[in-house]
Amino acid sequence: MSDAETMIQTEIVFDGSSYLLAQDQDVDDLRERIESASKTAGTFVDMVVVGNRAVSVLVTPTTQVTISVASVAFDPRDTGDVDFPYSGLYDEL
Repeated sequence: MSDAETMIQTEIVFDGSSYLLAQDQDVDDLRERIESASKTAGTFVDMVVVGNRAVSVLVTPTTQVTISVASVAFDPRDTGDVDFPYSGLYDEL
């Protein structure tokens, strides 16, 4: 059995567009904000995704949203700090 460190990664899909959430994102709060936005004609919902990038998604009553979680290898760069974005494997070089 491996002693590799893992973390929970949350994926959220808005109308087919997938985003992996940064580790510091409060999924329960995000779910509530999405539910509230879906009751309006359209409201932007803000979140931070892997890579420490800020993303805003327009949520309407017809937006389809799926949230799923998985256990993945730990990535110490995934802090949710938008002042220190990263984009991929080349950041480690």
